[in-house]
Amino acid sequence: MAQQVFKNWNQNQMMLLPPSLDELIPEGHMVRFINKAVDSIDTSELLASYKGGGTSAYHPVMLLKILVYAYVNKIFTVRPMAKALRQDIHFMWLAGMSQPDFRTISNFRSGRLKPHIERLFASLLEVLIEEGYINLKNYFVDGSKWEADANPHSHVWGKNTERYKTKTQERIRALLDEIDQLNEDEDQRYGNADLEEKGDGKDLNSQEVENRIEKLKEKVNHRKQELGEQKQRNEDEQTTQKRKNIKKATTRLRWIENKELKKLQKYESQEQILAGRNSYSKTDTDASFMRMKDDRLRAGYNVMLGTEDLFIVNYSIHQKAGESGLLVPHAEKLRQRLNRLPENIIGDSAYGTFENYTYLNKHQTGNYLKFNTFHRENKRQHQDNPYLRDNMPYDRHKDEFTCPQGRKLQYEKTVKNTSYNGFASQRQIYACKDCSNCPEASACLKKSDNQHRTISVSWQLEAYKKQARNNLTSIYGKALRKQRNYDVEAVFGQLKRNMGHYRFRLRGLAKVILEFGLLSIAYNLKKWFEQIKAIPKAEAQKAAIFFQHLFVFFFLKYRKTYFIQLFENISKNDF
Repeated sequence: MAQQVFKNWNQNQMMLLPPSLDELIPEGHMVRFINKAVDSIDTSELLASYKGGGTSAYHPVMLLKILVYAYVNKIFTVRPMAKALRQDIHFMWLAGMSQPDFRTISNFRSGRLKPHIERLFASLLEVLIEEGYINLKNYFVDGSKWEADANPHSHVWGKNTERYKTKTQERIRALLDEIDQLNEDEDQRYGNADLEEKGDGKDLNSQEVENRIEKLKEKVNHRKQELGEQKQRNEDEQTTQKRKNIKKATTRLRWIENKELKKLQKYESQEQILAGRNSYSKTDTDASFMRMKDDRLRAGYNVMLGTEDLFIVNYSIHQKAGESGLLVPHAEKLRQRLNRLPENIIGDSAYGTFENYTYLNKHQTGNYLKFNTFHRENKRQHQDNPYLRDNMPYDRHKDEFTCPQGRKLQYEKTVKNTSYNGFASQRQIYACKDCSNCPEASACLKKSDNQHRTISVSWQLEAYKKQARNNLTSIYGKALRKQRNYDVEAVFGQLKRNMGHYRFRLRGLAKVILEFGLLSIAYNLKKWFEQIKAIPKAEAQKAAIFFQHLFVFFFLKYRKTYFIQLFENISKNDF
């Protein structure tokens, strides 16, 4: 039996020349592409942020390349990045054998890089536009919830803060009322009127309470001096009662100052952090509690993406769960980056609002935003209901609707509304003067109606909806509606599932914007690399199709036996 022979293996083998890392990395490797792609981005503002003098610093472009390549490889925290710089030849080659520690990488990411991430992302978009991957024609927009790096049980609710603050104010006001009645002389002097310190009964704030406490302290000290510090032997009962009142007032003041005032200050601080939001997390005060896709209530951010051909064209981070009022600031972010808007914007029914339609019309952008009743209008249940506003006849000359029972709904008033972003709009209210004895009142009246059927309508909004309906139901609109499902939705799937970024690692809105900016740059570079690799594959597919057609042509033109003989000869000649 022959003896097994193994290849030479010697861990102590000496080398005449050390190996070059460049020789160990294939030409078509992604790290080489990332290296060249980041060099094509304008980093002049980032370099200009470094001032001269002092010790030498790691090159910011090198640190940027490390961060981007780490995000491409699903590494989102700095310690594994520092470890990769010591162990991974791709990171070593990218860093030129430099080994910044995790603190250096963290300080660069959260410090130097943070104010420049928007410009770097915009510069990458300009490169992609020049290369022809993005043309800003059809822009698909959608939003998704991203978990924050926050404790799920650290919630502060806006309604609770308001309720607790109101109760604290009531307790403080009641204690101040009690302290105000120091003696009978004050009752005779003021009568039933309040003291100057009490105010007019409006909402108390902590500063007002502090001022009143100081004034009441002076008043209590003054009363003490009048009565003397020590109790006299032959004091009458009225003076003794005054001493007890002063002692009680002093105790109440100390309680307000040490307990209730601190509570009031805490609730005021919470209201400042909330800034109109419904909630926030104590461990990341910029994060709001939102209902995630799996129905969990977690602190997070609402991430809005705009994509084109599976590239991220725009992103924006929001603290509000609803998406209807976020399209305008999201689009303005795109205008800041590229100084223009796309030809068409395509979105689902969350974005079909008066404000958004007005914005698109103002900037002459194609309106492909669904409204909330777009799909419902085509259902038989909607079309066959005569009591819906859409199905009631309207007389433009008389400006009135007619219900199925022949009763008129005439113009009553105009109501003004203001959106989340401060956008002002108007709606006309039409009401039936007499719905009494109507046999179909139960089917016609809504819960908001008070025994009279009312209709709310905005004619300008109806014109916008008609425009959107015509666009969406056209052949081109139907194609865009289908493409939206696998364009922007697929990008979210790539980011969350394939790249594994479903939760932010940094805290605070500014750092979250930085983190998602890095993620977007990494995603776009990865997509760009895949597109470049797909070009030879596409050419090979075209060649294969050509030879298939050629095969069919010869097979049909010549006999099968002759065709087989032909290919045997070709194979012998190593064609």
